[in-house]
Amino acid sequence: MSLPRMKEFALGYTEAWSSQDPASVAARYAENGSLQINDNEPSVGRDQLEATARSFMTELPDMVLTMDDLSYDGERYIYRWTLDGSNTGPGGTGNTVHISGYEEWTINSDGLIQQSRGHMDLDDYARQLAGESP
Repeated sequence: MSLPRMKEFALGYTEAWSSQDPASVAARYAENGSLQINDNEPSVGRDQLEATARSFMTELPDMVLTMDDLSYDGERYIYRWTLDGSNTGPGGTGNTVHISGYEEWTINSDGLIQQSRGHMDLDDYARQLAGESP
């Protein structure tokens, strides 16, 4: 898929993460697609992908994801993002989160994400949720 078409896809993916509709995130993945964040167990299949998106959306009900960049390294697309939100979901701390990361996407022949390897500083994310200084 051309980079301009992938940028349109990436913008839709970004909007899906900001939508509070976890099914719209999962719909950007192949039926058996996967998302792995750092070295954690991957979410595989749309049901698990939807659950993963829901967990972030529940924790951060006002979450807004911003696409910082999309590039292609010859094998996969690199999607860079920044997440902003307040931890005001059930049992939340009320603290704000501002964190950046990136995903490495393998796209299937249908133009959907087959595999995403996500990278973010989970320790910093947890500190921000708790309201602790680095």
